[in-house]
Amino acid sequence: MAKEFRFGVGIRSVKSTAALQQKARRLEGFGFDVLYVPDHLGAPAPFLTLTAIALATTTIRVGTYVLNACFYKPALLARDVAELDVLSGGRLEVGLGAGYAREEFEAAELPYPSAGRRVDYLEHVTTYLKKHHPSVPILIAGNGDRLLTVAARHADIVGLTGANPRAIVDPLAERIEFVRNAAGDRFADLELNLAITAVPADNSGIPDLSLTRRYAPTLSHEELLAMPSVLTGSPRDMADTLRGYRETYGLTSFTVQDGHAESFAKVIAELR
Repeated sequence: MAKEFRFGVGIRSVKSTAALQQKARRLEGFGFDVLYVPDHLGAPAPFLTLTAIALATTTIRVGTYVLNACFYKPALLARDVAELDVLSGGRLEVGLGAGYAREEFEAAELPYPSAGRRVDYLEHVTTYLKKHHPSVPILIAGNGDRLLTVAARHADIVGLTGANPRAIVDPLAERIEFVRNAAGDRFADLELNLAITAVPADNSGIPDLSLTRRYAPTLSHEELLAMPSVLTGSPRDMADTLRGYRETYGLTSFTVQDGHAESFAKVIAELR
């Protein structure tokens, strides 16, 4: 039996408590399953923002997409995780990544380790949280071999991100097969998540590719449109695309940005 779909939405700005909580209730009403906050300097503070959201909602889960693991000591992070899980009524999901923006490390007055050391530290933080809070789902998102190996071995949800390598015919299938091999027997229990970067905002069926282009600046317009993270067409067309992703790749979890939420709500309605 196919796994049920789950849909997440990310919030990147906060104007006031009232506006944030109103938006959260609206997104909950749209049918989203989880509301995420990222972890970047200059963006909202994740745990404070998610606490305000949790106190204003009843069913939508709350989570991070994703925390920069290198910004945190495991025991201190575990304390915040424990409190937010209680305050949310057990609705917390913790998304983790290895961090990539050197300028943010420098602004935080933290050393910028090599990519390998950042992934090693991500694994250290992940295993600590799994030991001390085994009931809180862990999402690990990324694209590289070492990071996806950690995700396959330790996470509950694997977030697939990154631009299309030109040399691979189906890079999404290649990454999922990599996760399958690294996960072994636990692969069947993993939830596979895809970050959606472009969704049509009107009846034209044509998406705004500005966010996608930011992550893949060297790709052509046609190559961007062909990326799995880009959805085109009517809500029914997009729903059919996601059904195809589930059948072909086993993807059942999809995350959009709040600017896409109203348009994507029509896709959710098609799938439920």
